[in-house]
Amino acid sequence: MVQPRPAAPTVKFVDEYCQWYKSLFPEVRSFEAFKYLHVGCVSELKRKTLPEIAKIVGLDNHQGLHHFLTTSPWDVEKLRALRLELILQVLKGRPIILIIDETGDKKKGNKTDYVKRQYIGNLGKVENGIVAVTAYGVFCGMTFPLLFEVYKPRERLKPGDKYLTKPQIAAIIIKKLELMGFKFNLVLADSLYGEQRVGRLRRLEATANPKGESGTNFISVLDELGLNYLVAIRSNHSVELLTRQHTQYLKWHKFKRVFSDLSSENRFIREIIHGKRSENRYWQITTDREKLPGNTTWYVMSKYPDLNKRDVGNFYGLRTWVEYGLKQSKNELGWADYRLTNYSDIERWWEIVCSSYLIVSLHSEQMQSSPPKSPSKLADHPWWDDGKGWKNILNNLRLIIQPFTLFNLIYPWLTVFPIPQLDLGFSKLQSIIYRLTSSVFIFLTHPDFYFSSA
Repeated sequence: MVQPRPAAPTVKFVDEYCQWYKSLFPEVRSFEAFKYLHVGCVSELKRKTLPEIAKIVGLDNHQGLHHFLTTSPWDVEKLRALRLELILQVLKGRPIILIIDETGDKKKGNKTDYVKRQYIGNLGKVENGIVAVTAYGVFCGMTFPLLFEVYKPRERLKPGDKYLTKPQIAAIIIKKLELMGFKFNLVLADSLYGEQRVGRLRRLEATANPKGESGTNFISVLDELGLNYLVAIRSNHSVELLTRQHTQYLKWHKFKRVFSDLSSENRFIREIIHGKRSENRYWQITTDREKLPGNTTWYVMSKYPDLNKRDVGNFYGLRTWVEYGLKQSKNELGWADYRLTNYSDIERWWEIVCSSYLIVSLHSEQMQSSPPKSPSKLADHPWWDDGKGWKNILNNLRLIIQPFTLFNLIYPWLTVFPIPQLDLGFSKLQSIIYRLTSSVFIFLTHPDFYFSSA
């Protein structure tokens, strides 16, 4: 019996990370395409199109990558399950902060599944586009994607689709994550989810779910699961008051909003009490308590026992991690760079992007179980970044990828003008970097760990 050839190597940290998923790809070419797409997403390419990725990984054309995303027989759900299992193994039962939001991409025409004119949050206006509800985790300041689900407008439903509102989708996502074993010490969401009051959501559920299936009410699901949450609400948020009850605005308190880079800014917060104080508490946060500027004044509802004013301000400030995280995945890893129209194919691309995002997050000190090693010779590179943030790590991983991708770009010239010394020099450089690259994925090859996930 002829043994299948081994998959062509790429870069050490990509090869070792992708080994975790190897059982999903019985065909060696599919596994190679899986690795190539990760190299492409993490690389410095401005636009992560398949033809450009093919060039930097040394392929003659991009058809194999396109086949991998459209017709290759691998299961995106199994890939997602393994990715989430890997995160759970790294967390070791430790709770995370869960952030619920949505991301929209502008798309022309109406041939792409689930595209219509709708509000695109990152553009701040109504445009023709596609929207997905996303769930991100934050652990000790490091972000990583968990789940996403496309929003299916009523007008674009396919046979077999069921219409769900974005808050209903978010509620389902949270229940899925809870069943998988994720633990949350706080859930953050914007006003679309905070304003979905129980009565209104029940009516929406009855419309979207005529059979009476329960469990898709966003706020009630948080309450049902006993989760703490901070959600944005509108400035005109209304609360029913009993006779003779009134709303109180308590005194302003100054606090320091601490950002991810440890810089800080003075802000002000006060509690708003509607009638009697209850489990749900209401807050107003601003940068200017006199003028209350609209773009830097926020209204928040919390359910979090013994939460002090400073923590409300700083916890809610973590919402910026969503914008930060989506900026990285969209602009740096190519979330919106696909040229696909069927959602099943787009979902595969998005899952590859989420997996590529996780590679970067796993290289952070926060996500590693052992103390960080002393800097290797790689850190002597003049462009090496000693910062601890996600983008600093991405910069360094891109430097490690460079010899592999640059050689693939220059190799066609070496077929025209052979220069053995240049070929040998690149091979030696890649070998040195491969040897010096310390692995954070060594646990993936541990027999017990791998067996438990496979």
